[in-house]
Amino acid sequence: MITITTVGSFKNTEAFLAHVAKVDIRGILESCGQMGVSALSSATQMETGLASHSWDYEVTVSGSNYELAWLNTDVENGFPVVIMLQYGHGTGTGGYVQGRDFINPAIKPVFDAISDKVWKAVTAT
Repeated sequence: MITITTVGSFKNTEAFLAHVAKVDIRGILESCGQMGVSALSSATQMETGLASHSWDYEVTVSGSNYELAWLNTDVENGFPVVIMLQYGHGTGTGGYVQGRDFINPAIKPVFDAISDKVWKAVTAT
């Protein structure tokens, strides 16, 4: 037989968990989603401007899981233009255009902001 005995209360733990359950994660992701759109749009090459103006985001919630995704709707010949810019692509004449990593540096400050905002919301008293 195993017996576990506790002394005191779980009042503080229960209060913290009740607070965390009320945190507006979706609202934080919505605000950071728009921040990401601005950052990605600014960082995207502007030869025609279409790719840079085609960024959007969506927040989806499934139970207790939250997802923030950034999307770009500029597609040429069935292929996303920003992927070609990021990773490079072949040309119609047999050449190759080297990619340039613009997505990761642009979105890193947004990831940091999400982390900071969620941490502050969860630890706020």
